[in-house]
Amino acid sequence: MTGTLLYLRSRRVPVALAAAVGGAAVAWVLYRTLAKDRDATPLLVVLTVLMMVAVLAPTLVGPDANLDRTASLRWSWRRGAHLIAGGAIVLAVLLATLHTGARFGPAALVVRDTAGLLGLTALCTSVVGAARSWFLPVGWTTIAAMYPQEGAWGAVATWQGQPTDSRAATVIAVAFALAGLVVYAVAGPARTDPAE
Repeated sequence: MTGTLLYLRSRRVPVALAAAVGGAAVAWVLYRTLAKDRDATPLLVVLTVLMMVAVLAPTLVGPDANLDRTASLRWSWRRGAHLIAGGAIVLAVLLATLHTGARFGPAALVVRDTAGLLGLTALCTSVVGAARSWFLPVGWTTIAAMYPQEGAWGAVATWQGQPTDSRAATVIAVAFALAGLVVYAVAGPARTDPAE
């Protein structure tokens, strides 16, 4: 078995990938079956992105977070590639729907929220660990998507649910994406207690 396969299995990537793609497929089938409009609502798009990111969050750490720090391997590029691959999977699945009977778009919304939410999740992984890394993104995004606010500060506070032409929302999402990628790649997941 190759090192890549061992890496993916140790982080439970196949199971998380099946759950994320399966969840998106269920949302797509339900929308295709029950809705009259071909374009999914922005709320459904944002919540589908959130669901996929939350399901992939536990894969950001292996069975022992402390082992990542003691191994003789260079983990920073692996962690960065892992995060980028997770984003690519979310984007590929949701952007593929743009050519189907139920479209999860616009593409700019999917890209912005995927990048921002993955970055925020990666930041949380570095602070509180992968097991709890989805708490802040899920809570914040659920409220922000359901109650988007207007104005500059409102767009910053509820960036996930803002229209795609919102510059403030895009800036916040890019900031989270870059900060999450750099901090997670360099620092890795939060240290855990041996008792956990």
